[in-house]
Amino acid sequence: MGVVNVTPDSFSDGGRYVEPAAAVAHGRRLLADGADVLDIGGESTRPGATRPLVAEELARVVPVIAALAAEGAVVSVDTMRAEVAAAALEAGAVIVNDVSGGLADPEILTVTAAAGATYVAMHWRAHADHMRDFAVYDGPGGVVAAVCEELEERVEAIRAAGVADDRIVLDPGLGFAKRGEHNWELLRDLDPVLALGHPVLVGASRKSFLGALLAGPDGAPREPEGREHAHAVVLAHLAGAGAWGVRVHDVRSARDALAAARMLRAPSAQPDDRSPA
Repeated sequence: MGVVNVTPDSFSDGGRYVEPAAAVAHGRRLLADGADVLDIGGESTRPGATRPLVAEELARVVPVIAALAAEGAVVSVDTMRAEVAAAALEAGAVIVNDVSGGLADPEILTVTAAAGATYVAMHWRAHADHMRDFAVYDGPGGVVAAVCEELEERVEAIRAAGVADDRIVLDPGLGFAKRGEHNWELLRDLDPVLALGHPVLVGASRKSFLGALLAGPDGAPREPEGREHAHAVVLAHLAGAGAWGVRVHDVRSARDALAAARMLRAPSAQPDDRSPA
């Protein structure tokens, strides 16, 4: 899933693709690099971000979705708002990627169900401007158990709204109301999330916990675009762990990492007739 941020303030590439023509061109490049899905969003969810007006979000994403869907791209809209989801689906999106899992705007579940679209529910506790206040997982089983329990609750609400089971995808929400150690724990132990019975999407690309891991001698986190090598190792791990999909900024490097991981898991190649005896 290739990321197209049509935003002025996203943590990795804010402002780079805020104009529709630039966003469409970026989406085409991601497709050429091997993206299966383009995830198009008009609201930054980086820690501390403030929300745009609904009209702003609509103006950012709808023209881009319409253009790319018309060219045959499989498009996901990254939004927490029912109104934006409805317009995006009308414009040609087929997936609603809601980082709030329906908590920010429950009507988004009804909109998705009515369209027969796929719904990605991420683990979420609060909006970006204060989600750090909710990064506490002191109960039995820690962050993994809490994420699974809270995702199960969301699945029940999603089903009740009419979204079919085979249209539900889950995301453990790396970086959302989670500290670095929480993200690593979820990556190490993805099995309980997979055991919930739905495909799992994971978005680790360029996130701050990777920047912290790669911090320089002065303690400053590595810049987002310098985190790709570490991310490639995470992708290889996720491929072996059974993730359904990965949300990435650099599709080409992600494809390379996944191709190598796939080859390492394949049965040993048989020698051909030219092999020495």
